[in-house]
Amino acid sequence: MRKIIVLSFLTLDGVMQAPGGPEEDPSSDFKYGGWTAPYADEVSGKVMQKQMEPADLLLGRKTYEIFAAYWPEHASYWPGINDVTKYVMSKTVKKSDWENTVFLTSVADIEKLKNSKGADIKIWGSSELVQLLLKHDLVDELWLNIHPLLLGKGKKLFDNDVIPAAFELIESHVTPSGVIMANYKRNGEVRTGTVGA
Repeated sequence: MRKIIVLSFLTLDGVMQAPGGPEEDPSSDFKYGGWTAPYADEVSGKVMQKQMEPADLLLGRKTYEIFAAYWPEHASYWPGINDVTKYVMSKTVKKSDWENTVFLTSVADIEKLKNSKGADIKIWGSSELVQLLLKHDLVDELWLNIHPLLLGKGKKLFDNDVIPAAFELIESHVTPSGVIMANYKRNGEVRTGTVGA
């Protein structure tokens, strides 16, 4: 069985839209694209190198289109990006010129992929896809890069349809600029009780 690992750049209020630049995702008149740039430093760079180690990718259609327009020509910044398999969840797009791209159309396709043999699968961006996977309890790990700012509006990582689930912190870093980079692993069901009991 393959692990599905979600990697996300977040604000304190959970916004994940367009962290890399203004043109990345201006949908719904989002004006804050590129909000991660002021927080880049040596510590975050080292952790990002680990997060970007080669693994198959699972992407929503919108994120895939952003990646496919940029990474094939900039692979020197992300070694192996052209070689790994890119699985794309889409009911409208069926083909691509980017090598090693496979299209999926349903949660059942993702479940079959997760239960196959192979490398771990990483998801970048893809807010709607991540919410779908959380709803169906298909996420094994979360790498959350939490930035110390509030944006108030924008696409969020979590919504009200996620299945309650417990996670365990397995690695964390705090950068000089205040970014919390935390790796959580799925760890059973949510337990409730009385404080101090």
